[in-house]
Amino acid sequence: MTTAVTISDRAARRIGEILTGEGSGAMLRISVEGGGCSGFQYKFDIERARGEDDLVIERDNAVVLVDSASQPFLAGSEVDFVDDLIGASFRVNNPNATASCGCGTSFSV
Repeated sequence: MTTAVTISDRAARRIGEILTGEGSGAMLRISVEGGGCSGFQYKFDIERARGEDDLVIERDNAVVLVDSASQPFLAGSEVDFVDDLIGASFRVNNPNATASCGCGTSFSV
């Protein structure tokens, strides 16, 4: 199983725009926590400090952090940014998810 988490071009551009507005040293943390209608949900936060065990993904102006507890749930995933009829949002294309909710923010494994 691959542990890589990738960021699409669209997501890197949007993350870079968001982080630029947050000031120097801002990074985006993506984590997985219990909850949501399918058992687990993705959480996105702005951080200023890296954890010792964080996976750090850097692409263009985007810096994304994934904590060690979330890494197994996100292994092999791609983070994308979509802007469609239901709105603009980050979408995690997760090969580990066996089911997800209709809005795409929660999943089960």
